[in-house]
Amino acid sequence: MPPKTSAERLTKSAVAERALRIGDTDGLEAITIRRLAQELGVTPMALYWHFKNKDELLLGLIDHVLAEVRADRHATDPWPDQLRAMVEALVRAMRAHPCLPDLLHAADKQQVEGFTRATDDALGLLERAGFTLEEAYWVASYLLHAAIGLVQAQPGCPLAVPPDQVDEWLRRQRLHLEGLPPQQFPHMVRLADSYRSLPDLERYYSFGIDLVMGAVEKMAAGRPVAS
Repeated sequence: MPPKTSAERLTKSAVAERALRIGDTDGLEAITIRRLAQELGVTPMALYWHFKNKDELLLGLIDHVLAEVRADRHATDPWPDQLRAMVEALVRAMRAHPCLPDLLHAADKQQVEGFTRATDDALGLLERAGFTLEEAYWVASYLLHAAIGLVQAQPGCPLAVPPDQVDEWLRRQRLHLEGLPPQQFPHMVRLADSYRSLPDLERYYSFGIDLVMGAVEKMAAGRPVAS
C-alpha cells in the first residue's frame, strides 16, 4: 500500500491546531484558507474536506477548543466543584489560545455544538443549585464573560513586549505611579511597589475564579436545592 499523502494524513484536529496557532500569533484576520494550506503543505482544496469556508473554520476552532469544557466529573460531586472545574477549563483554554475571546465574539457560537453542550451542562448544574432555568442562563453568561474578562485583563507585562525589555517596562510603570501626586492618588502611588516584579499569574487566576464563583455560591445559598 503506498504511503498516505500530506492531504490524506491531515486531520480536522491538526487543521484546527495550526489555525489557532496563526490566530494566537497574528490575530483572527490572519487565519485564511490559503495561509493555512501553505503552512500545512497542502492545497486549499484539501482543507475543504474539513471546513467549507472561513466561517465554518472559525466555528470549528471554537468547537475544538471547548472540547474539555464540560461537566464530566463524578456525578456525586457538589455542583460548585463541577461548575468551578468548567470555569477553570475555560480559563485554561483562553490562556493557551489568546485569540479565543475574540473568536467567541466574532463567530456565531450558538452554532457550535461544543458551546451548546457546555452551556447545557452549566444550566443543569445551576438548576441543581436552586436557580430557575432563566436565572441559570444569566449566571452561565456571567461566568463566560467573567472568564473572558479575567484573561483579557491579565496583569503584568503585555505579551508584545520582548523578554529582554520586561525589566524596563516594569521600571517605567513603577516610576509613572511613583510620580503621581500622593495627596491626590495615595493608593495608586502605593501600588507602584507591585511593579518591582511580575505578578503571580496563577494566584491572579485562582483569586479571580474564587471571586466569580463566590458570587454565584452566595446567591445560591438559601435556595431550595434540586434533588
